[in-house]
Amino acid sequence: MKIKYWLMISYFLVMLLPVAALYFLYVTISHFDQKQDMIEFMEVNKKLIELEPVLKDPSLYQSQQKTKYKAIQKLASETVKISLFRSDGPMLFSSIEDSIPSSSDVDHLYKDLNEVKKNLRTYIVKKPVFAEGKLVGIYEITFGRSTWVEGVNHRSLLLFILFCGFFILIYVVVVMLLNRKFNRPLQHLRSQMTAFAKGQPVQMEIRTGKDEIGEVLTHFHQMRSQLEQTQYELSLQQKEKEFIVAALSHDLKTPLTVIQAYTEALQTENMLSKKEKQEYRTILFEKLAYMKQMLDDLAVYTALQSVQEKPELVEVDGEEFFDMLLSGYEQPCKKKGIRLDVFQCVQSTYDVNVKQMMRVMDNLMANAIRHTDPGKRIWLAAISPDTALPDWVFPPFFQELNAWRMGGTPLIIQNQGNAIPIEMQTSIFQPFVQGEGARGTGGSSGLGLSVAKMLVEAHDGKIKLWSTAGYGTLVACWLNERKVTRNED
Repeated sequence: MKIKYWLMISYFLVMLLPVAALYFLYVTISHFDQKQDMIEFMEVNKKLIELEPVLKDPSLYQSQQKTKYKAIQKLASETVKISLFRSDGPMLFSSIEDSIPSSSDVDHLYKDLNEVKKNLRTYIVKKPVFAEGKLVGIYEITFGRSTWVEGVNHRSLLLFILFCGFFILIYVVVVMLLNRKFNRPLQHLRSQMTAFAKGQPVQMEIRTGKDEIGEVLTHFHQMRSQLEQTQYELSLQQKEKEFIVAALSHDLKTPLTVIQAYTEALQTENMLSKKEKQEYRTILFEKLAYMKQMLDDLAVYTALQSVQEKPELVEVDGEEFFDMLLSGYEQPCKKKGIRLDVFQCVQSTYDVNVKQMMRVMDNLMANAIRHTDPGKRIWLAAISPDTALPDWVFPPFFQELNAWRMGGTPLIIQNQGNAIPIEMQTSIFQPFVQGEGARGTGGSSGLGLSVAKMLVEAHDGKIKLWSTAGYGTLVACWLNERKVTRNED
């Protein structure tokens, strides 16, 4: 429940419950008072019936000595007061000691005659006395209600205590609910944030509540997870940069050493033959070209990592584009004594960055040529999704490649050569990961496959490698065909 609705309901209940409790207690005590009042009235009526035969004696209402009223005095008590009046108003007797008989207002005396008048503290009964049909006097009986007054005081105190107890109970419950609803989650959030700020472990508990605090806690844990993921990625990038610097330093050290040695040798021209000088110059140019290629690959790799925008793509005809892309590798293969087979069957259109795709192809083919021995073969192909795979695809890769290429056009480079170890196949596209014996030979910068992977993925494509002993290696790049809209011809 949202906090604002919870607070609205809580405030309503906090205001309503005390009033309802007070009303309930008042009704309960009032009902009890009514029962007690009825019982008390019955007791008063019973006493009145007992007293009336004595008080109706006409002789009592004649002026006489006070000693004549001893019997009446005995009928009185602390809770019963008896007063006798003559018909013309004077009081003849009162059970209250030291009372002085006095004349009374006749109108007041005759008021409420034959009625039971109930007050908070007394019942008052006034009745006339007749003799031979003539009014001779009036008696007044006052019944004290001390028990009733004590009961009222007791019940009032009980009502106050119960109401205060109920109010305190509501207060305690509200405080506990507020602590559970607000204080505890906020303290939990504060401790989590403090621990996270200090780099300490953070509990993975997430409140399942649907209120605002639950949402804040959920967002905090999401933010924490994102920050931890970002920190982890930054840590990996930092380690990767340190590894790249170390690998680059190592790979540049060998050609620099060779260049220094051959340059010193060329400075002593008298000790070298013309053929040796030509060989040394050729080696120097090769090493310089290798170092340039390494720096170029590093520049491209760094640029691809720092730029998150997609490359500028242009629409190309598939047949013309792949004819261009797959051409130009016959001479490097022929120079090394490798047989190259090219197969192209593409008719769709594609959105590509031509320069980047040419670099992908150059990197993959340079890697294939470098790891293919003279007399072996390299196969190169671009195939539409509805075209069957060539039969020269190595049998161990055929079914998996056929399932992997669904929905797009695969660009396949397959070569005969030594297999890449299985444990290295998952990391071969990482920077400076090379096969055993390849590092330091001057043939590869160690960034070619990494650059190729990043460029293909920038085209919303994918790349995968298969390699097995006894056959060789196959690398495939998957590109999506261009989606034709209805407005296009």
